[in-house]
Amino acid sequence: MHRFMNILFGCFVVVLGSASAAVADIRLNTLGFLPDYDKKATIVSACSDFAVIDAKSGKTVFDGEVTGPFYQKDVDQEVWIADFSPVRKKGRYYLEVPGVGRSVEFPVGEGVYDFAYYTAMRAFYLWRCGTAVEGVHEGQRFAQAACHLDDAYLDFVGPDSSRRDATGGWHDAGDYNKYVVNAGITVGNLFLAWEDFMDPISRKPLDLPETAPGYPDFLKELKGETDWLLKMQLDSGKVSHKISAMGFCGFIMPDEERDKRYFTDWSSTATADFCAMMAMASRIFRPYDPQYADSCLRAAELSYAFLKAHPDNKRPNQRAFRTGGYGSPDPDDRLWAAAELWESTGNPDCLEDFETRAAGFEKKIIKNWDWAEVRNLGMLTYYFSGREGKNPETVGTIRAEIIAVADTIVRIADGDVYGRPLGGRYYWGCNGGIARQAVILQAANRISPDPGYINAVLDAAGHLFGRNVYGRSFVTGLGHRPPMHPHDRRSGADGVEPPWPGYVVGGGHSATDWQDAESDYRTNEIAINWQAALVYLLAGFLSGQENQ
Repeated sequence: MHRFMNILFGCFVVVLGSASAAVADIRLNTLGFLPDYDKKATIVSACSDFAVIDAKSGKTVFDGEVTGPFYQKDVDQEVWIADFSPVRKKGRYYLEVPGVGRSVEFPVGEGVYDFAYYTAMRAFYLWRCGTAVEGVHEGQRFAQAACHLDDAYLDFVGPDSSRRDATGGWHDAGDYNKYVVNAGITVGNLFLAWEDFMDPISRKPLDLPETAPGYPDFLKELKGETDWLLKMQLDSGKVSHKISAMGFCGFIMPDEERDKRYFTDWSSTATADFCAMMAMASRIFRPYDPQYADSCLRAAELSYAFLKAHPDNKRPNQRAFRTGGYGSPDPDDRLWAAAELWESTGNPDCLEDFETRAAGFEKKIIKNWDWAEVRNLGMLTYYFSGREGKNPETVGTIRAEIIAVADTIVRIADGDVYGRPLGGRYYWGCNGGIARQAVILQAANRISPDPGYINAVLDAAGHLFGRNVYGRSFVTGLGHRPPMHPHDRRSGADGVEPPWPGYVVGGGHSATDWQDAESDYRTNEIAINWQAALVYLLAGFLSGQENQ
């Protein structure tokens, strides 16, 4: 099946990439469209009407008039919108716009996101540290040898400079270090994807090596990360902030990095995120490995007890390191830890801890969030929990805020000429932020089903895969004109022309400053936290999903 899917998708990409008649001025989701939801394209040349053409027969299946022009300041463009939502029949199509030209071809069907999900989730396997990995995409083999087998040394955490095993896990981003705090938002979103979309995910094999017998492939990949995380817990339950060399290495393959790597000082943020992740792991892994689940729960409870005994925010001493800091205050990390441990155990002390902390946040649900703001994960776990004892007022407040934030996201996407659910907000890793809007929108749809919420999630997908100011995909190896030069050391060092596949790049700090340049880590790096958001988004539209 793996080889077949690669061959099939390879043909699809060739069609897009070689369509010389395709016009870049017609910008749409080049992965395709689900039959029963909105289908729109943004056109940046003056036009009045359009037609949808069956790519096989050449016959017109729909025609309509565009709306516009609409001017948007951040992109400094005047555009027209083609809405072809009535096209629902499965097939391959393109838009024909008189005076402009024809678009790239795109499919309509229930499975248009399946291969993108497969590729994006397998990207985590290709990120594995401490083991050899390999995969084939569009006929090209990607591989690396086992790396960082000396992880890691105890010089900065004592009592001596000996080595303790910290192999495994995922490389964090375009670099090869491993950070507990960024693992938090990553593992949290991936576990949430499993809890929200378990049935379709469990039916989608990822063709992974048999590293966790009896586990579904999706959880098999997450267990590789939790195995590493368990090694990060130090004495008494505190957790080392990261495994890192003193500085970033050059553009070499991971097995060629010979710099000594260390456990760094502990932090309360890393300890709280560790607790939350292990609590989630204990309940999600339990059906497949009760003994391992027990070890995760014991680790979570040990770190939680340590946090209760040490209530002050402890930032790690990282002065000797020039690598990623991931430093943040920890109040909402502790809130998340309390929520997950309560959900996994029913411990009333954890419930009281969560509700006390929740009361201290004016905003229970926030629209733009990433590794430094994890309260949404805790709030959602609490709200959707079936356990008794929840405070009705707190439940009502969280519910109202989920709906209010989701409604705001819908309004922003509807008001943006490219359907961008962040509107004119740009920042480091904003493409991950675009994908992460799916979490709140899907939560709102569970509470109060509304096609508008799902259409806004699809707007996010559309923006990432071609309906944007650049008219191209932001995900390597997927969609039309994907990034070719991400800030990723493997892609830059392996001597292979296409980059490693399935990775979403960070995106611009303004509407027009993204560049597909290896050196531009500000806008073109990859990272596990953004990747997890992409996987969550795509998992919501796997074929067989009820909301389709």
